[in-house]
Amino acid sequence: MRFPRSSGVLVHPTSFPSRYGMGDFGPEARKFIDFLHETDQTIWQVLPLSPVGYGNSPYTAYSAFAGNPYLISPEILHEKGLLTKEELNEAKSPVDTTINFDEANANKTSLLNFASKRFYENIDSRNEKKLNDFIEENQNWLEDYVLFSVISKRNGRKAWNRWDSGLAKKKPAAIRKLKKEAPSEIRHETWLQFEFNEQWMELKAYANRKEIRVVGDIPIFVDHNSSDVWANPDFFAVDEQGNRTLIAGVPPDYFSETGQLWGNPLYNWKKLKKDGYQWWIDRFSQMFKLFDAIRVDHFRGFESYWQVSAKEKNAIKGTWVEAPGRDLFHTIGKKLGRLPIIAEDLGFITPEVRELRDEFQFPGMKILQFAFDGDPDNDFLPHNYEQNSVVYSGTHDNDTSIGWYQTAPESEKHHMRSYTRSDAAEPQWELIRLAMFSVSDQAIIPLQDYMNLGTEHRMNLPGTVGRNWKWRYTDEMFHHIDKQRIKKLIYDSNRKIRNEI
Repeated sequence: MRFPRSSGVLVHPTSFPSRYGMGDFGPEARKFIDFLHETDQTIWQVLPLSPVGYGNSPYTAYSAFAGNPYLISPEILHEKGLLTKEELNEAKSPVDTTINFDEANANKTSLLNFASKRFYENIDSRNEKKLNDFIEENQNWLEDYVLFSVISKRNGRKAWNRWDSGLAKKKPAAIRKLKKEAPSEIRHETWLQFEFNEQWMELKAYANRKEIRVVGDIPIFVDHNSSDVWANPDFFAVDEQGNRTLIAGVPPDYFSETGQLWGNPLYNWKKLKKDGYQWWIDRFSQMFKLFDAIRVDHFRGFESYWQVSAKEKNAIKGTWVEAPGRDLFHTIGKKLGRLPIIAEDLGFITPEVRELRDEFQFPGMKILQFAFDGDPDNDFLPHNYEQNSVVYSGTHDNDTSIGWYQTAPESEKHHMRSYTRSDAAEPQWELIRLAMFSVSDQAIIPLQDYMNLGTEHRMNLPGTVGRNWKWRYTDEMFHHIDKQRIKKLIYDSNRKIRNEI
């Protein structure tokens, strides 16, 4: 579907300057939404809000449906009478530009335990009905996730296929025994998802009232150690013991000479089709509840995907396998109606991938940092854009625009200066201006570029672990954003158009 000409910002909630170790859905989120509204921007794009697994990556999640409980705001829990001021004060930590996930998660775990206990101790008929309605509305995934989470925590988060055999294979007797042993843990995990949903939907409603559309992110693949694979092993490339047999990745590309070996189990598309793609219908339905539109990560994998044996050490030895994307999206469309999807069509893109994208009128992505190799036919140069597209200066996988320019080859710097007719004294603003004045329907800028930040504020470096996903900003960075400069660019580029939410 087509989106209106507009602009917005890419920033993940963890990057907000919360006093509890990492950003969340609390007051700073509303302050950010107010900033968008004040500057006439109408899009907020986030990364996946799923419960994060290995490496704290939002793309490595314990569930494709559930929410990350650490995004729950302690301040809002206090407003609801579920936390005391003393408990909040004890959990506070300094705000800097790096998240200490271990410390933040430990502090929030303690607060969430207090709040959950008080919720059930003081539950009234109104909240009981809301909770029961939430459970009923999400029965297709909630119980599986709650049980998975309880068992996973009891087993030190080790992979589900290393659990006791009865639980690993979801034997009815083993599940009945667990439910008898762990009623309080099950209630707690259920409340976490209920509260996540309550806070997020209220935050999204606040954004919508400000005429801001929220764009989510759906990774094409799911993590092996997830409730999705545990509960539905027949839909994935795993053997009888639950071991991965075929895994996902991409061949060598711009980001890596050996490709990227993601490790996610591939789908058993034959089984999924036989089931009417119901798992996928449920997944997209859940995402469209949470967001006004969604970016589909690695869209090309719906046309064909890079298949690698689980025995390989890198992604070089793989093969392209055709995927049933056309049949899948037709089926989802029949069930759900309009599909407000942005296709992440980066990397090695074939005519077949473009045909699939264009058949459903999904806008593709244009990344300005990829534009200046000297080729006038480069798809990422603005004069080659089609209107139904979304332009970015960079994404969460790119360096900040200042960092990119400082480390780019001199030839790329020269082409960028020549194309923008500037001395690139402010390279980030040159890319922002190109994005705004392009024909792309939507222009989305990472918040770091509006803050004039360098490489040390990068969100993710693909193919590496340990330093990623930790960036957050401070109040000082936020207050130094040039709002008038943004508003002038948006007005001059005719992107001051309110969305129909």
